[in-house]
Formats: sequence, structure tokens, C-alpha cells
Amino acid sequence: MTLLRLQNVSKWYDGSQVLRDIDLRLADGQRIGLIGKNGAGKTTILRLITGQEAPTRGTVWRAEGTRIGYFSQFSDLDGQASVSELLDGLFVAVHAVESELSAIEARLSDATLGPNALERLVTRQAALLEAMERIGGWEYRVQIDTVLSRLGFSQRHREMPISQLSGGWRNRAALAKIVLLAPDVLLLDEPTNYLDLAGLEWLEEWLLAFRGAVLLVTHDRDLLERVATEIIEVENYRLQRYSGGFGDYVREKRRRVKSLQRQFVHEESLLAFEEAAVKDRREMRRNPNKAVARRLADIKRDVEPPAVDRVLTAIYERLHVPKDLLYVENLAKGYDGRTLFRDVTLELHRGERLAILGPNGCGKTTFLKALAQRVESDAGRVVWRKGAQWVDFARTMAELADDDTVGHAVNVVGLAYAAPRKQVNRFLELFRFSEGDLRRRIGELSGGQRARVALATCLLSGANVILLDEPTNHLDLTSTQVMERALVHFPGTVVVITHDRFFVDKIATRLLLFSQGDEVTLFGGTWTQWDARRRET
Repeated sequence: MTLLRLQNVSKWYDGSQVLRDIDLRLADGQRIGLIGKNGAGKTTILRLITGQEAPTRGTVWRAEGTRIGYFSQFSDLDGQASVSELLDGLFVAVHAVESELSAIEARLSDATLGPNALERLVTRQAALLEAMERIGGWEYRVQIDTVLSRLGFSQRHREMPISQLSGGWRNRAALAKIVLLAPDVLLLDEPTNYLDLAGLEWLEEWLLAFRGAVLLVTHDRDLLERVATEIIEVENYRLQRYSGGFGDYVREKRRRVKSLQRQFVHEESLLAFEEAAVKDRREMRRNPNKAVARRLADIKRDVEPPAVDRVLTAIYERLHVPKDLLYVENLAKGYDGRTLFRDVTLELHRGERLAILGPNGCGKTTFLKALAQRVESDAGRVVWRKGAQWVDFARTMAELADDDTVGHAVNVVGLAYAAPRKQVNRFLELFRFSEGDLRRRIGELSGGQRARVALATCLLSGANVILLDEPTNHLDLTSTQVMERALVHFPGTVVVITHDRFFVDKIATRLLLFSQGDEVTLFGGTWTQWDARRRET
């Protein structure tokens, strides 16, 4: 059944076109992944569907009675109610039935009731009990508890006023609300940004079981591969459709780009590497052994799209990288009597890329801050070897000056300062900075654009160790793909916290796995290999 339709819709803002004559239909059982570059119009489409925006031309039709739920990556939840109270308040019909049942129970205890009144009460009670069964009234508290548990809410976070929660926790509360509402049409705008791996896996399972229509804006390629029945890309103001999940999109998009000759030479090169990774990850799930791991390493090293890689290797030629860069011995840290991690010992060498994974709140960011000497450890030591120089993505992004220009912010650092301007500009073009963009003030940029500036600054800084905390948040797919290629070619060492499983498989050589307790495990392999081992045990 068709639930809503956009017909010949165009949208303009202040004389600038965003969408042109697009058609979109959503029906029961459809799970559409909506992708495109930042600013392409993805969020505009969601707001057109909800009625928050009106089309400049065309029509938006919604079937009568269709309930639409919209999750925005910028939550507007606020107030003194706790998360538990907010979610409990969604079940108005259940509470009404509970209240009437309680009133009937009280009246049934009245010994003066006549037989006719008693019969009426018993009949009404039976009808209300059936209603409770029909609307899930006996299970709703379990549903609330399950959703909050899978999204990582502790008892403390559940009882805190929403106004006291961080932006990330408010986003998770908003996601819990939309899931429990279970609307007919579900619009999700970057729902994974603040989820850990357990939360991601639960969201995937929930979406696969959801019977309504889903329109999903995300940069999480694993989520798109596992959940989407169709990919729609917003490109040049229009919609381009691809049947299947993310792997199908990559193959079809690559064929389409090739058919457009060499107009999109950089994009075709990135898609070649993406397709190789998709194939390899599928094989690795079937056979997660060392031979396949070596093949992935060969793909990372040998399937080199030349148009992109020549630019990357040229910019890194001047970077000096010692063999040994970092030694961590028996590192431990805790807060308020709770140990986050203990006895962490590892070494990092030239060319290694360490991905840090684990649940929210388990100490991953604290560990990275300890490496960056932004917090003191409780025990152990962090030893940077002679010649090691590190750069911190979070600090770089925080220190971007609003009145500085993009071009100046990037060109005054290490490699960029010493390299020919033409070479630096080619590098920045890969990150989709035009000549006009280089003249823009940092204060004018969106969150995703600032992240790209910070990332380019780190890569060009001259540091031989890069520390990254969730760098794929706020990046579109193309920017993420460019970053992956840049990190794979980076001759130094990369330490990255991320929940993006596809990203981990493409760039990581080792994993550092944090748990809800204080144990930390070092694993030599990919996310897919570790996940296969975890499921076996």
C-alpha cells in the first residue's frame, strides 16, 4: 500500500535550487537508503514529507491517517521530565485502560452491588482486558526497558531530566521515542551517530522487523547493506535509484560513472576501491581466516585507483616517519571510583592503523585523551618515541578560528606549507574544496564542512601519528571514502575511535576492543573477523 508520494517536486531557497522535478513513493515494507553529498537536499526531502517545508513546485501526497515519525540528528527534546517519564507518557491509551480497570476493581469490592450492576462491570472488565491485549498494554514497560537498555541507557540516565542530558543522550532518547511510537512511515536522519556497536546491531534488527516504510539518511554503509531494499542518491538536484543494498549501489554506480566517460574520474576511482572492499567483506564473512585477511591487505595495497592515489602519495613524500612511534605500558584510568580500563599495553609502529571499538561510556575517548596527554592516567605510562609527532583531530576541530579562511587554515600547516600550492590544491579538491570554498570563513561552514577542514589540516599537518575520535560523524559518503584512501596511504600511524564497521574493515590493521567492564583486548585482524569469532563463541 502506498503511504505517501512526492510528485514533480522542486525546491528553491533564496534563488538557489536544491531539488528539481523529483518523484518519490513510499509503501509498506520499503526500506530506502537516501544518500548524497552534504547539502544535496536529503534533509529537505524529509522535511517536505513531514510538512515542515512546502515544495516550490509539485505536490506531496499522504494517505489519509498515515502516521509519520521523524528522527532528526539535531534533537529538540528538552524539559524537566526524565527519559523514563517521556516514554511512559507515549502510552496514553494503555494508561486510560489501566485507570478504568483500577476503578472497576475498586467497585467490584463493593458488597452492596446488585446483580445487574455486577454483570455490567464484569462485562466491561472483560472488554478492557481484551483491549489491553490488543494494544500491548501488558508488555509496554518491557518494551521501554528493552529499547533503553539496547540504546545504552543506565538507570541514572533514565531518571535524569532531559534538560540535563548531553546532545548525544538526547538524540538517543529521541530515537527511543520514535521506535516506541512505531509509526506507519519512519524517517531517520543519521540515527547512528551516537550509537555504539550493540546499539547499531539492535537498530538493524528492529528495522528489519519493522513492517512500515522507512526512509533512512545515513553514512553507515553496513546499515545500508543490511537493511536497505533500495538506495536513492540525491545528485544534481534529482534522484537516482539503485535496487538492493549498498553493495548493489556501488556496482551499479560504478558502471554508471564509467558510462559517463571520464567526467567523474576521482569518484570512479574511489568506487573501485569501495567495490573491492564490499566483495572482500562478503568473502570474509564466509571464510574469516588469515588467507582472506592477507587478501584484504593486498586489496588495500594493490587495488590503487591511480587518479586519487597519485595525489595522496605525492603529498606524503616529504613526511618523515620513524619505525617506532608509541609505547603504552599498563595504562589505567577511572573516575568516581569506577575503573574504565586497566593494564593496557601496546606498541605502535610505522604504517599501523589501530581502530578502537566498544560500548558508549567504556573509556575509549578517555584512552585517546591519555595518549594525547589531555588527561593524566591513574597508572602506567605513555611513551612517545623519538621523532614521533602526533595531531589530535578533536583538538584541531575545536581550535579552528571562525574568522579564519579555509585556505589559510589548511595552508599554514606542515606539509601544506612546504609543498607546491598546486599539489596542495589537488589534495583539497579530493576533499571537495573548490577555489571559492578556500576563501570562505570557517564560521560560515556547516558541521560536516568544518570536519573536512579539520581532517585535511590533520593530514597535512606534518604529524606522523593521527588521533581521530569518530571522524565519520557528519561526513557524507564521498568525504568518508576520500578520508579512507588518505588514511590507507598515510605512511605514519593512525589511532581512530569509530563505530563505522565498514570503515574499520577498510583501514584498520588492528583492533583495540573495550568492554563494559575494565578489560581491554588487542586483536590482530578486521572487524568482520572479530565479529565472526565473537558469534562463534
